[in-house]
Amino acid sequence: MPVNRKSGTMDQSRQQLNYREALSKASEICSRSEKCAFDVELKCREWQLESDETAKIVAFLVAEKYIDHLRYARSFVNDKFRFNKWGKVKIAYQLRQKHLGEREIQEAMSVIPEDQYAQVLLDLLSAKAKTIKEKDGYARRSKLLAFAQSRGFETEEALRVISRM
Repeated sequence: MPVNRKSGTMDQSRQQLNYREALSKASEICSRSEKCAFDVELKCREWQLESDETAKIVAFLVAEKYIDHLRYARSFVNDKFRFNKWGKVKIAYQLRQKHLGEREIQEAMSVIPEDQYAQVLLDLLSAKAKTIKEKDGYARRSKLLAFAQSRGFETEEALRVISRM
């Protein structure tokens, strides 16, 4: 078992926990920041809990509103759009990876203002255009489109913004 060098204690993230300890730690984690059920399930696996105990913990946290998938999705969308400048495609993909439902994903995506979405894409593409040394117009457009898609923006929206530039 790994030992923390500073304190000389066992590293608790790798330690096997009982149900009560795991429930306490999981509720503490969820109260500090938004988490989804999938995140909690991963932690419980890390703590070597049985699957029935994990299911009980998740059910308790959902019932007590520690976990709220819509609240989590809205927070995730807001953070990834505002700070990481991700597009809707990439955000939705990441939320699906967290096993969130399409209803929660679509409702959370609706918090992104369309005008702000287009402006963020325009700002990203303008900055990227300055770094592209390619002189050929078609090659420049292709590189800008590939960049926009890698950031998770829709092809149609990227082409619309590129044509305005």
